[in-house]
Amino acid sequence: MKLRTPQLLEFIALIVLVLALPLSIFAQQQPSTVIKPPPPPTPAPAAAAPAAPAHHGVIAEEIVARVNNDIISLTDYGKAEEALRHDVREECQACAPERVEAMYKDKQKDLLRDLIDQQLLIQRGKDEGISVEAEVIKQLDEVRKQNNLASLDDLEKAVESEGLSWEDYKLQFRNRLLTQEVIHREMGNRIVIGHDEVKQYYDAHQKDFVKPEQVELAEIFLDTKDKTPQEIETIEQKANDYRNRVIKGEEFSEIAKRYSEGSTKDKGGVLGTFERGQLSKQLEDVVFKMDKGQITEVIQTKTGFEILKVIDHFQAGLQPVDKVETEIMNRIYMQKMQPQMREYLARLREESYVTVKPGFTDSAAVPGASVIQEVAPTPDAQQKNNNGKKKIKPKLNT
Repeated sequence: MKLRTPQLLEFIALIVLVLALPLSIFAQQQPSTVIKPPPPPTPAPAAAAPAAPAHHGVIAEEIVARVNNDIISLTDYGKAEEALRHDVREECQACAPERVEAMYKDKQKDLLRDLIDQQLLIQRGKDEGISVEAEVIKQLDEVRKQNNLASLDDLEKAVESEGLSWEDYKLQFRNRLLTQEVIHREMGNRIVIGHDEVKQYYDAHQKDFVKPEQVELAEIFLDTKDKTPQEIETIEQKANDYRNRVIKGEEFSEIAKRYSEGSTKDKGGVLGTFERGQLSKQLEDVVFKMDKGQITEVIQTKTGFEILKVIDHFQAGLQPVDKVETEIMNRIYMQKMQPQMREYLARLREESYVTVKPGFTDSAAVPGASVIQEVAPTPDAQQKNNNGKKKIKPKLNT
């Protein structure tokens, strides 16, 4: 059985842009659409990482970095490298292998920085006593519903049947939500963008807003795959009921979040923006005749029933400023957010105990950062490491 997980990519994309982190780092925070064991490692050139020292009689994970009382192990680093390679290949599917490798190496320079950033944000959330447990349960229940499982116990069994740890699976949701809440609290209200600033950006970048005719769409999708004729008839009636509820005033996005069976449900059904030729002719012939805000009839496709909303309809040419205001505000917001987030993360580093193993580089290290000194573990050290409390330790000599 392949489990489907609610799409969380909109939030992930925001975090990636805000922190200038590659998607690979947060891939460990969010389960993919199809939950499955990680792919086998991609062969890579011999690693530059130094070998772990031998401690006779002790089996220990090699530590790449310490972030207060947490560690980033060589295994963690290796998984992040694999995820980054996967992301680069997905991002540039038509690229030559040399181009893909060059992109990977460029992003890999900040890989350890990004892992440390991630740990610092999670720790800050814990230090501030932020609890996201209710939201974790809510999102796990959404996964349960999407996979047509009767209970969370059934979801746990399904997750473990695919070779995943249930506790690790829940931790992915918990860490993602915790990071999201920390960023919201620290950065949410610091950036204000006025209309004059939007107009100035528009005037300076008008060539960016010359576009072909496009429609921005949202969907409510009901799946009919492997259904009997009687079941398909029932599903069509449900689709008509949902459309009628929207026509009578209910929010399209809320109906989509609650009832849509498409991968876009967690984004309120938002599909994206399409030019002519990018949709099936069946859908294109309908939506390009519609105006902003209009809703289609229920459309039967090969895989199910679609209800589409035209969020916006852009005519070809230079778009008026009011049509692209949201896009411009997002651009300005991210331009302002990135340096502020880096400043905030630098402060967290200064307040924290962060050490890095020789041979690895934290590209955002603050002056005076230390390197890990290799010593054999002792019972006393093990006890201190397991006490579960964050302690700021003196900096080690470099």
